[in-house]
Amino acid sequence: MDVLLVGSGGREHAIAWKLKESKKLGKLYIAPGNPGTAQLGQNVDIDVNDIEQLVDFAKSKSIDLVVVGPEDPLAGGLVDAVEAAGIMAFGPSAEAAQLEADKAFAKHLMRSCSVSTAEGQVFDNYYDAKAYIASRDEAVVIKAAGLAKGKGVFVCDDPANGILAAERIMRNNEFGAAGDKIVVEDKLIGEEASILAFVDGRNIYVMESSQDHKPIGDGDTGPNTGGMGAYSPAPVVTDKLMSLINRQILVPIVDGLNRNDTPYKGVLYAGVMITAGGPRVLEFNVRFGDPETQPILMRLKSDLLEVMVAVCKGKLDEVQLNWDPKPAVCVVMSSGGYPGDYEKGKQITGIEQAEQIDGVKVFHAGTAMKDGKLVTNGGRVLGVTAVGNTVEEAKSNAYLAVEKINFEGAYYRHDIADKAIKR
Repeated sequence: MDVLLVGSGGREHAIAWKLKESKKLGKLYIAPGNPGTAQLGQNVDIDVNDIEQLVDFAKSKSIDLVVVGPEDPLAGGLVDAVEAAGIMAFGPSAEAAQLEADKAFAKHLMRSCSVSTAEGQVFDNYYDAKAYIASRDEAVVIKAAGLAKGKGVFVCDDPANGILAAERIMRNNEFGAAGDKIVVEDKLIGEEASILAFVDGRNIYVMESSQDHKPIGDGDTGPNTGGMGAYSPAPVVTDKLMSLINRQILVPIVDGLNRNDTPYKGVLYAGVMITAGGPRVLEFNVRFGDPETQPILMRLKSDLLEVMVAVCKGKLDEVQLNWDPKPAVCVVMSSGGYPGDYEKGKQITGIEQAEQIDGVKVFHAGTAMKDGKLVTNGGRVLGVTAVGNTVEEAKSNAYLAVEKINFEGAYYRHDIADKAIKR
């Protein structure tokens, strides 16, 4: 089976790495890919948002399955266009992808499905938002309603800072059209967890739990990023809690989308806050999370290609997922200055030495080849991922590998998985 994987980040490198293990895989193409995926298949120089060219390429190569990694082409209707061409596509339709692409849509859907989430309001006018935020006397969360690469969220303990955040989003246009509308929510208190599930339109198969680390600094300080590291499983999510999340969040949302004639297929990701009153939804994503994908797929023992085809054919109930009981930890190495301004083109060394450590795999996220040398080419550069017999061992292996890798300005958090270890 020939596959076209769309994307260029650490998530796509991890997916390509896992697909490559499948005995059913024929040729693997990655558009546009990165130096890591180039070692697993053939990179194709097509932008993820060039839907027409992607479909033409898939047709010309008689591709059997198109796997869409990032959120932008999903929201742009790539899956719809691929399926219209008679080719299987893994991922939701553009209409279903609104669950991530439009936080206002997600908020309304959660209310209609009685899914627990933070109280909040949606605004398309800055002055109305400002007046509402000014009326609050407790912490608020300000979110750009559209797609902002994980950076359009501001947690403000002082509502005055919430007004400044709204101004940055709506008046300074820091996130472009994604900030035409904002969602203003009450801040939820608790511990976060990432719950990913395969969905085939009617069946839901929940994956092993994980936990992301959004803020740039140790101790969850500083501005939000696309994710500075993750681990799996997340001990905060007990079997009882996972059952509750499935019953009270995932099932109602999938049912709600079906009632709206927008059946959901692909990976459904619920970012959940475990509060004193139970699990409450922070946000939904309509694809594999990054960097959660890296530790999750390190632990997946089943054939990923087989699962993806089952999702596309509505036969998810016919597959069985098997997991390595060993935990996995991913530490993201980023460019200095990220999530703000940063420089590209810094030479990277030490990956081969890092991967000589038992249980370590280094996934490329923001890298490129220049004059025969591997260089930085993004904010999040590498996802250094390791498994171990315990969380402590997995963390130790990951950081030992990080220390082998060098590039100018390299930055990473030092406390990934500490929450799990404390438990």
